Amino acid sequence: MDAIALYDQTTLECSRLITQRYSTSFTLGIKTLDKKFHLPIYAIYGFVRYADEIVDTFHNQDKQALLARFKKDTYEAIESGISLNPVLHAFQLMVNKYKIDLDLIEAFLHSMEMDLDFKTYNDSKYNEYIYGSAEVVGLMCLKVFCEGDDQMYQRLREPACKLGAAFQKVNFLRDIKSDYEERGRVYFPGVDFTQFDKPAKSLIEEDIQKDFNDSLIGIEGLPSGAKLGVRVAYLYYQKLFDKIKGLPAETITQKRIRIPNSQKLSLLIGTYFESKLGLV
Repeated sequence: MDAIALYDQTTLECSRLITQRYSTSFTLGIKTLDKKFHLPIYAIYGFVRYADEIVDTFHNQDKQALLARFKKDTYEAIESGISLNPVLHAFQLMVNKYKIDLDLIEAFLHSMEMDLDFKTYNDSKYNEYIYGSAEVVGLMCLKVFCEGDDQMYQRLREPACKLGAAFQKVNFLRDIKSDYEERGRVYFPGVDFTQFDKPAKSLIEEDIQKDFNDSLIGIEGLPSGAKLGVRVAYLYYQKLFDKIKGLPAETITQKRIRIPNSQKLSLLIGTYFESKLGLV
């Protein structure tokens, strides 16, 4: 391995480590993909994770300045094909290899900027945020899975957006307490956290379930190396969603809904073998 290849590999391994540290479930899900997709998806996750950390974690810093610098460094890395930031170097490798559209990256970074400015969302801003924070991440992954097949990408684009939206909305329900108490945010339009009740929760759940249902056709159309992994992620989130649906609205506002790592592993293994056996 020459020096450049060693540097590339090392930065990709950094993104793998970031994924492993920040998301047990995402790491386990990636392992159900074909091995050729592991490092590219780790690279995408590392990029979006660190951007998200800027707006959600570094409260004693100038977040706007940090995000602006991160954005500038991202585009410079993509254009030049190199960065001394290992996360950005790994990401630009995949952007340039898989021809990930810059408008997807711009939409994602814009959603991070929205987190600095918005605390409550109307319908328009909510849809804009969902697209930038979740749907485009699914589209970045879809670019990797399609490996240059633009016809496949265009055919699966809409279902991929629906799946990304479903995942994000489940996260919003799961984290509604922490988003409000720690960051002052309420993502769901027209929802008053202090008056969150069963009718409000039910309307949100109907919308999420429709996104899940509309995404299924896209999963079936994925290439074999990606289909199982994405289906496992779908089943995992659907089961997490089912758990949330079974809880009263007041419970959602009192605590963050968690699944212990041991249960995550059991759930992912179970859905993996169910999928392999054709039981789901």
